[in-house]
Amino acid sequence: MNQSKRTIKILVVLFFGFYMHLNWAQNAKASFRIPDGRRIKTSNLDAHIQKAIDSIKLPGLSIAIVNDGNIVYHNVFGVKSYKTNEPVTKQTIFEGASLSKPLFAYFIMKMVEKGELDLDKPIYPYLKPIFPEGVIAKDSFEAYKTLTPRIILSHGTGIPNWVKGKPISIAFKPGTDFSYSGEAYQHLGAAFGTKLGIGWGTELDSLIIKEALAPIGLNRSLYTWNTIYDKDVAYGHMKGKTNPEINRYKKVGPGFSLHSDAKDYAMFLIEMMNPKNISTKTRDEMLKEHNHFKLSNKILKETGQTGWGLGFSQKPTPNGLMHLHTGNNQDFQAYAMFIPKQNYGFVMFGNSDNLFPLLETIEKILGEHF
Repeated sequence: MNQSKRTIKILVVLFFGFYMHLNWAQNAKASFRIPDGRRIKTSNLDAHIQKAIDSIKLPGLSIAIVNDGNIVYHNVFGVKSYKTNEPVTKQTIFEGASLSKPLFAYFIMKMVEKGELDLDKPIYPYLKPIFPEGVIAKDSFEAYKTLTPRIILSHGTGIPNWVKGKPISIAFKPGTDFSYSGEAYQHLGAAFGTKLGIGWGTELDSLIIKEALAPIGLNRSLYTWNTIYDKDVAYGHMKGKTNPEINRYKKVGPGFSLHSDAKDYAMFLIEMMNPKNISTKTRDEMLKEHNHFKLSNKILKETGQTGWGLGFSQKPTPNGLMHLHTGNNQDFQAYAMFIPKQNYGFVMFGNSDNLFPLLETIEKILGEHF
């Protein structure tokens, strides 16, 4: 080998070694900002989560963190199923449970913005042609006819969370108090699908994807099942036992049926802090407190949350107003929060009934998040 070729070879080796060292150094220093201003190394959070998952015995996790309009942390841990031990990957999707609600609220607000729905017009006229007799208790029927999208999205209906086939009894004059209700969200979805003449199956889901999800980068989220995800879905777990069935929802469940993952949902949080697909005015209307908790409210006493907007709950913190929502389908749990003042967001999806102990453990390193 002549001298020039030998020199080139040495330079290539040296450059490659320098590049690898630089890449290692950058990864070692990779970090993100949390609401109290501290910076956390991603490697430290990874180690903390892995240790907590092993201790809590959480099957699988998808988690993401947002700083200043960007996803600065996204990782997955554990397995899709204890039966197969197949690892969770960044392609794995989870049931979002009640994280379905804020995203559906966003879709509704997009439709309000487009003039397809009136936020303050009762939904009953859309449902009247398809309404079975006996769904509403007789003494609650007049109150039911006053329900509007605004009242439903802010949980002011007086309807129980789920009625499980029983006649709906409304506990107070709609719009005067708080009662968290997935049932009411279902009625809103049915009303809007009926108004458009498309029902509340895959056609409504396709509209949600077209108008609300795809434009903001949610490419792996859906409310009704698509078989292309059969190999990418996580299985639920209760008390350490795997649920062998996948919930292949055929109808849009605005209150529970979302399948998604942390990265996709983090894109939604980015949209809520820096809206591109809806106007800032519409976003502000979503985040405004529409239902202020009374002093006797159990949630206020237990968590410090003060009320509900159109989709998210609110909680004042030393670092700014937090908007948050939990999700719980029993064998799947999820959680999301963001603080616009800090341009910070956090979301996690788990495939079991023990996600929230993990959140408490994560707070030991990230600070208050719930």
